[in-house]
Amino acid sequence: MANAGLLLPVTLAHHLGLGELVDHHVDLGRAPGRANASDKLLTLVASALAGGDCIDDADALRTGSTDSVLGCVVKAPSTLGTFLRSFRWGHVRQMDRVGRELLAGDWAAGAGPGDDPLTIDLDSTVCETFGLLKEGAQRHNYAGHRCYHPLLAVAAVNGEVLMCRLRKGRANTARGAAHFLRETVSRVRYARATGPLTMRADSGFYNHDIAAACRDQRVRFSITVRQHQTLRNTIEAIPEVEWTPIPYWMEGAADVAETTYIPFQTEPDAASVRLIVRRVKPTPGSQLALFASYGYHAFITDREGGTLDLEADHRRHVEIENAIRDLKYGVGLNHLPSGRFSANAAWLAVQFMAHNLVWYVGRCVTLEEGKPHRPRDSSPPSAPVSPTRVA
Repeated sequence: MANAGLLLPVTLAHHLGLGELVDHHVDLGRAPGRANASDKLLTLVASALAGGDCIDDADALRTGSTDSVLGCVVKAPSTLGTFLRSFRWGHVRQMDRVGRELLAGDWAAGAGPGDDPLTIDLDSTVCETFGLLKEGAQRHNYAGHRCYHPLLAVAAVNGEVLMCRLRKGRANTARGAAHFLRETVSRVRYARATGPLTMRADSGFYNHDIAAACRDQRVRFSITVRQHQTLRNTIEAIPEVEWTPIPYWMEGAADVAETTYIPFQTEPDAASVRLIVRRVKPTPGSQLALFASYGYHAFITDREGGTLDLEADHRRHVEIENAIRDLKYGVGLNHLPSGRFSANAAWLAVQFMAHNLVWYVGRCVTLEEGKPHRPRDSSPPSAPVSPTRVA
């Protein structure tokens, strides 16, 4: 049967009530694409799961008896395009509510962390565009690309996307991130994650508002700091005896130390936090070796724990790149197909749902205890995996 590999994730979507959530929360008013919203969204989700990265790719689902697999009426690409273009920003926020309820439903079924600690990785990514008339992407960003610049919050270890939000390509990395973080925390608490929360982020999110949001929400933080002369003086003042060697590919080339530091000193609520620093000797023969004895990577944190353990944990923030890769090459985030910003924001919400459905199925069919199936475990970077290809 064509597209039979969609049976598991789509069946799970029906069990989680995805169609009913769309019908209940998404109201497009009198827009042309308002009718049968649940069928249209399920078609888009199924297309993403089948490897589609543009609206026209949904036409592949209109073969054989795919309707009987999906449990919905498969819509034509032209109908799906009208549906997406019917979205305005308020409707995108309604899709956020659907994502919130979908996460709560999955975690209520036992997939959530419950009372266990949960680490949230915060990051952004660049989704390059090539059309000259795409709303929000007409102008070049700091790297000279026309693009969108969405925010992502991902659960550490398993890579489940907790929340996403589309932004214009020229948006600063930290723009809107504090409010986004507050909403993410509200979402996971709503989904009954009652344990301690920690937020990890890179230097793009080294911002007073983000640290303040963490404190307001009782979330521990671990944020890479931007290098400047005052910070460099603080690091260089650390006594040599305080540096502890750590394993590295060059013997004796990496050390970790800790001191205290007061970030955002001009703010009224400025407070002392832990500053943990990793220093690494430059690779012999490199240009950096001509000018510096060490390269430094530092982050601030208000977490409890051993210095070496926290430094190793902070480095694991890089694992969010796996989730970003899966969103771009496992589903359809690499291509935001519409000229309208709100339509692309709705498309992003669809990719987030499709990505998480793969994770939910992976939890149900775990191949190895404690190691859920990744959407692209056995694929090269250029070849996305979809359930239809696995079947």
